[in-house]
Amino acid sequence: MKVEEIMAQARETMTVKRVFGDPIDKDGITVIPVARVTGGAGGGEGTGPTPTGGLPEGAPPPGGSGMGFGVRAVPAGIYVIRDGEVRWEPALDINRAVLLGSLLLFVALLVARSIFRSRPAPSA
Repeated sequence: MKVEEIMAQARETMTVKRVFGDPIDKDGITVIPVARVTGGAGGGEGTGPTPTGGLPEGAPPPGGSGMGFGVRAVPAGIYVIRDGEVRWEPALDINRAVLLGSLLLFVALLVARSIFRSRPAPSA
């Protein structure tokens, strides 16, 4: 596959349709889904001697190239349109909420431990 073909596929993938979904109409309410889209691309090319340091007689020169791209899309929320008014409803990321809750619990336990350790021992 040529570099131009890969770049054309990347351009087709990174479109506004990846961010804003098709509107959904039902009972006078319009919902437009929205996603958070990130992406990246990279490539490289190289030439040089073989690992043994030489080339067999009549062999073409060593070389190589590569390229790739990736796209990540996660739900961000929806726009709700009702009676001419637009309202934003954010999506809840359960994984992020659980991670944040676990982190806060861990910090609270560390603080509680340091408070109990800093108290003087009861005298007899």
